[in-house]
Amino acid sequence: MASPSPLLQPPPSSPDPSQHCTIKLPLSFPKKPQTPLFLFVLFLAISSAAAFVFLLSSSSSSASSISPEIHVGSPRARALAKLRRPVVLVVSCDGFRFGYQFKTPTPNIHRLVANGTEAETGLIPVFPSLTFPNHYAIATGLYPASHGIINNYFVDPVSGERFTPSNHDPKWWLGEPLWETVADHGLNAATYFWPGSEVVKGNWTCPPRFCPKYNASVPFEQRVDTVLSYFDLPQNEIPVFINLYFEDPDKQGHQVGPDDPKITKAVVRVDEMIGRLIQGLEERGIFEDVTFILLGDHGMVGTCDKKTIFLDDLAPWIRIPESWVTYYYPVLSILPPTSVSYSEMVAKMNAGLASGKVENGDYLRMYLKEDLPGRLHYSDSSRIPPIVGLVDEGFSVEQARTNNKECAGAHGYDNALFSMRTIFVAHGPQFQRGRKIPSFVNIEIYNLITSILKLKGAPNNGSASFPNSVLLPSA
Repeated sequence: MASPSPLLQPPPSSPDPSQHCTIKLPLSFPKKPQTPLFLFVLFLAISSAAAFVFLLSSSSSSASSISPEIHVGSPRARALAKLRRPVVLVVSCDGFRFGYQFKTPTPNIHRLVANGTEAETGLIPVFPSLTFPNHYAIATGLYPASHGIINNYFVDPVSGERFTPSNHDPKWWLGEPLWETVADHGLNAATYFWPGSEVVKGNWTCPPRFCPKYNASVPFEQRVDTVLSYFDLPQNEIPVFINLYFEDPDKQGHQVGPDDPKITKAVVRVDEMIGRLIQGLEERGIFEDVTFILLGDHGMVGTCDKKTIFLDDLAPWIRIPESWVTYYYPVLSILPPTSVSYSEMVAKMNAGLASGKVENGDYLRMYLKEDLPGRLHYSDSSRIPPIVGLVDEGFSVEQARTNNKECAGAHGYDNALFSMRTIFVAHGPQFQRGRKIPSFVNIEIYNLITSILKLKGAPNNGSASFPNSVLLPSA
């Protein structure tokens, strides 16, 4: 715990001025007549000494009265004007790399920034920086090794079963997402296409009016208008937690990379949807009441075929059948038969990659999963394959050479890379206006939201103290 601010330290005991300065005035003046100059100097000396005693005494009195009252002017959480209880609206823009908000005028996003709290250098995703692991980390406050969704697609090494994004069997989705937490407290939650929200768990049943089935063809405007309609319900029926998902600008990023006019157009469209939400909330007189959180799940980086490592090039050292590879990049995932020595395979692959004879070999490093850097939190799960390769930013892995020569975009890389960061802006009664906070990992958001809603959350990997460092104190 950080030491308290000096302003909150216990005040020192009031000093006794007599211990610091003793002023003795003459009992009688000399009988010899004095010049006017002498009298003037004597007067100044007496006046200065008296003033010094007065100031010292005043300072002592002030020091002894330091208390929280000095913070009377500090920002406090603003009272709700129309809603009866806090409501949190979370909007996710898939693949919104931090910095996209500066590609083009985004007046609505910047309105939230100017009047809310922003992660100054972006929100940090969990590893791997992929869509499903990160959306579910935001929802549960858990790292992928704990919430179970370790990739967008993967094979369970124990059961041999395959996971895909359309799989809603609760056995895959561990932890307790926010919508389940809200339902457990007897309140309504609404999810619009958020990964994992269609999974029926605990008291969460994915009710049709608050949990539509995923359909990428639904226009963004329709999604926004549906969310706004929830606020037209009777107060006791309004969902206290609402999330909304947009596929853009991730879709365009995969097609053309992060630096293309298509990205700029996608960012403009997202900003228009944010403006549509703000306008709808203002028309209902509740914009200042609703906690509006705008975020993304990960960033984006450009890739080109000339920055590719081909596994077949490792044949002189070790042969890697395609059937052993469950995911190529950016998280190379290999699940060999148990008859293969995992450590020997890793050693041979790294020897080949470091030999200088494999094209781009220096940009891929293989690990036994238990030897991965601890900061990735990517080892403590039976679902994570035994051999994992980390590829450098912008590089890709393929099985064999092809004649394809194209550039596009990807994510999923080391979450320490700045290119994998995304946006976080929060506007609402408990967020200070115009505040910048340091970047943080998205697992902290679960506790932040349960604190705003005043709900007891489930155990998670976030810090219990994080909300207090971000939210305004109660009025």
